[in-house]
Amino acid sequence: MSDPPGPVRLPPRRPAPDAARGRHKVFVGMAAGVGKTTRALHELRERLLAGEDALIGVLETHGRADTIRAAEGLPVFPRLELRRGDVVLGELDVAGLLARRPALVLVDELAHTNAPGSAREKRWEDVAALLTAGIHVLSTVNVQHLESLNDTVARLTGVRVRERVPDQVLLSADELVLIDLPPDDLRARLRAGKIYGPEKIEQALGHFFTVPNLMALREIALRQVANAVEMDAPAGEPGVQERVVVAVAAEGSGARLIRRGGQLAERLRGELHVVTVRPPRLSPEQSRLLDTFRAITTALGGHFEVLEPQGGVAQTLVRYLTAAHATQAVLGESSRSRWDEWWRGDIIKTVLRDTRNVDVYVITRE
Repeated sequence: MSDPPGPVRLPPRRPAPDAARGRHKVFVGMAAGVGKTTRALHELRERLLAGEDALIGVLETHGRADTIRAAEGLPVFPRLELRRGDVVLGELDVAGLLARRPALVLVDELAHTNAPGSAREKRWEDVAALLTAGIHVLSTVNVQHLESLNDTVARLTGVRVRERVPDQVLLSADELVLIDLPPDDLRARLRAGKIYGPEKIEQALGHFFTVPNLMALREIALRQVANAVEMDAPAGEPGVQERVVVAVAAEGSGARLIRRGGQLAERLRGELHVVTVRPPRLSPEQSRLLDTFRAITTALGGHFEVLEPQGGVAQTLVRYLTAAHATQAVLGESSRSRWDEWWRGDIIKTVLRDTRNVDVYVITRE
């Protein structure tokens, strides 16, 4: 099987506002095995041949022969070793790189979670530290790791991705390179043992790497990168500032509502606000959920707020929507019983009735 077809090269994005800041080039793919890391290694080699002080900061080969071959002869910066019991884990040595100060560093797998005890929790945070110091970075990520797409990918593929990257990491990159590969070609690479070992091939082909899944992920990748480039294009005449307000309760479906609202705010180039009305009593589980919602909102570049009730829940939301000059509201289908709705009032009906110039989106529980 031949190497993946050439990458879809997108126009350079906005120049960094701070000339001292490093430039970030991200190689984006729809799934493991499309060739992101190999392409990044080829670019690193080209930059070395052009005389740049470039090296590998961290590389995850997963034992893949093509990746190992592409990295042969390239300079590698030693990993930071962290001992956890009898196990020694190797992570990106950010402090060492800041002292060494190369011009360019390759950092593989942005969504990686660092070992406990690391200076930063996530590898994308390590990259941010390098960029701030003026070091250029080549990095890689699969589109299913983006925070706003977590629910979409889970619904399409049946797989919930645990390691996630805030969308802003991609949106703020200086250049994006989409590594595109037809689903049949990717499955052929999988069958040939170029992605996983023999013991995992059939399971992967029948689960995550099905043709419908890969077609959906490919479409998502194309759209996501195209949207990022479109958002970076010069704006036309200034219009109404879009403000998307997502109202959530302290229950599990809230995360899905927040991500849907984040996608809407991104498309509209608007602000994202996530609010919840404080219940009379907050259980430890509800408190944990609200902390999770705050983290997801922050990852999507939004603002999270717990509202003190003024009257009922619906009246509190209406007051907030009005005061915030909201243009869009995202609400979840009610989980309350019909008796409870009759007794306390239907929140959705009240918001629809008592707001003006607000588009209301009601997301079904399914």
